[in-house]
Amino acid sequence: MRKRVSQKITAVIVFAFILAFLAVTIVREKGKMSYQENRELAQMPEISAASLLDGSYFDELGTYLSDHFAGRSHWIYVKGEIDAEVGESIVNGVFIADNMLLSTSSCEIDNVEDIAAAFNEYTASYSGSVYLVAVPSSSGVYSELLPDYLENDTEKQQIDSLYSQLDSSIRTIDAYNILKMLNENYIYYRNDSKWTSYGAYCVYRTVIQKLGFIPTAYDKYTIEHITGDFRGNLYNITQYNGVKADMLDIYNYADGAEVTECTGYNAEGKSFEMELYDRSAIYSCDMYNLYLGEAVPMIKISTSVNNDKKLLVIKDSTADCFIPFLIQHYSEIAVISPECLTDGMSTLLNKNGYEQTLFLFGTDQFPDAETLEVIND
Repeated sequence: MRKRVSQKITAVIVFAFILAFLAVTIVREKGKMSYQENRELAQMPEISAASLLDGSYFDELGTYLSDHFAGRSHWIYVKGEIDAEVGESIVNGVFIADNMLLSTSSCEIDNVEDIAAAFNEYTASYSGSVYLVAVPSSSGVYSELLPDYLENDTEKQQIDSLYSQLDSSIRTIDAYNILKMLNENYIYYRNDSKWTSYGAYCVYRTVIQKLGFIPTAYDKYTIEHITGDFRGNLYNITQYNGVKADMLDIYNYADGAEVTECTGYNAEGKSFEMELYDRSAIYSCDMYNLYLGEAVPMIKISTSVNNDKKLLVIKDSTADCFIPFLIQHYSEIAVISPECLTDGMSTLLNKNGYEQTLFLFGTDQFPDAETLEVIND
């Protein structure tokens, strides 16, 4: 009898606890952004007959309530800590290794044939030379740290498949094996799937030679540690503090070329002055924006290099810490982010005004064929 009473009391307490949090969730002010997770939150879905009939309204409502549940980031943190303590090494799809976080989701370049076709189409109408670098994520390079049943050895296969379908005139660069050979160094962040500035430098040495230049020696740089508190996309998913925070570095070359002008262009094509490094970003929810600031459709960088060499870089955020190494070799660099373009790239620049084009994308955020359509419009 006492046991039944105790169970009923426990059930009432749990139910009251859930109701209380649900009530707080409903009445509390709703934000648009989660700064802990560095992502936009779902907004209240609109009711329509179609969404009620197909059930999409209830799916969206569930996502909305989950995103705005009172204390959400705290509960994610607690879950991560508990999972780690009880020996469960996977939190929200992220594997907790001894000293770094790794995504367990296999990086797949969707519709490889269509993506290759987009690059080939670009090359067919371009008068210059085209280079492509597909950069693996940390889980691709450190796949041996994952459990056998999760080992992510498909990234290299994805890259090789893409490269094999490209026009022979496109010069592909193997970043995977460069990084794999150097994986005992600090070439990837512990809390993010992207490479570090040092990882980018290691690949730069090969890329710049392919582009026809001698790479700047490592000892020419002085390294400025901007912050040691960077926690990236994998931390945002897990809120797990058991892995040491990362450093964000700037490589300065005192006797080298300088940026003389850096101009950003918004979605309307309006220009504004900007800096190669946005130091204020280290006080924001996305410290990685230190490199090139928030994504914009186009950036034009002019340098003190007096060789009339112009390079067009078409990229995702993986390239942001890589581009500063190119400053020593070109008088002008144009940087295009396809995902930010609303119209064709030709509305912003003439690609044939640049004698070389470098495509650089990470496998974990590789653009789909639809996104790449803008480079051919």
